[in-house]
Amino acid sequence: MKITSMNVDIIEAAALQFGHGKPLVSSLGNGLIHHTYKVAFTGEGNSSPIVLQNINRHMFKHPENIIYNYRLVYDVIGTGNGLHIAPLIPTHDGKWYWVDEQQLFWRATGFIADSYTQTIPNTAAEVYKTAQCFGHFTRSLNSIDTTKLKVIIPHFHDLALRYAQFEQAVSEAAISRLLKSTHVIAELRQRRKLVDFYEFIQQHPADYHTRVMHHDCKLSNILLDTTTHQALCPVDLDTIMPGLFFSDVGDMIRSMSATQDENSTQWEDIAINADFYKAIIAGYLEGIGDNFTPAEKKHIHQAGLMMVYMQSLRFVTDFLNNDVYYKIDYPEQNLNRALNQLILLEKLEEFVAEL
Repeated sequence: MKITSMNVDIIEAAALQFGHGKPLVSSLGNGLIHHTYKVAFTGEGNSSPIVLQNINRHMFKHPENIIYNYRLVYDVIGTGNGLHIAPLIPTHDGKWYWVDEQQLFWRATGFIADSYTQTIPNTAAEVYKTAQCFGHFTRSLNSIDTTKLKVIIPHFHDLALRYAQFEQAVSEAAISRLLKSTHVIAELRQRRKLVDFYEFIQQHPADYHTRVMHHDCKLSNILLDTTTHQALCPVDLDTIMPGLFFSDVGDMIRSMSATQDENSTQWEDIAINADFYKAIIAGYLEGIGDNFTPAEKKHIHQAGLMMVYMQSLRFVTDFLNNDVYYKIDYPEQNLNRALNQLILLEKLEEFVAEL
């Protein structure tokens, strides 16, 4: 979000709820959902720098639940276990968030100095440390009773629900969109066994545990040390909630091992980066350690298949529903995204079969 003379007063007013001095505001990152700023304070009695964030209330209907989960996580990890989670900063009246006159929801955390984030991995070593950090994060939160966590996005990685929504969209879609989608629909239906496996997992909780999961695992959500370039901690903890073993590692396989991103229409170039895939699996298993059950370790390669399949389902479902969820830049983009993920799934199936 570009800071303009029109909105800078709103940002500064929010900053002054959490700190003292003259606020110096600069944009931080390029997030697609929230507006995030670094705020330094100058003048007598100035406060330490903070990260100030305006949470998107359209996407997150109950942002106070994000604060609740963050506090639970911080109370367990803080700056221990080899991780360094930034503390929440209270307002001057002791609250953990502030709602302004425009009903904008603001929260603040401490700014971790000498740190940075990176968007695209260049080496398998970078992929490994990303996966290891996310695995370590979940293992460190093993003591949390997951029933005490708020569910931020209900049924987020519920594969059975996503498949049911897909079939409903097929039954209700306009004939013109159905005709364009016939290949994708047929191929996704042939892989219904992945939904069966998801339902099997749900029926065997002793073998497939519910844990605290990040649910948005990618390199740009890992904070790195400026000097050592080692992983400090995961950031963007807004989707922290209970999840199953395939969610985080599968998300990394989908986002980091693919040679093309989900918007690419270079079909022949879509493939699996073998070194990155192996680094994700090895790093995550090292990070999560003995917190994984034998059944979860045995089926670790199902994780990427399930997440890629789910994303293809979601894209074609949105196309059939007239593009009501994902933002598009041209009329058939969601269908192309679904085809992109289907091709990736086919490549992943071949790769996993060879392992």
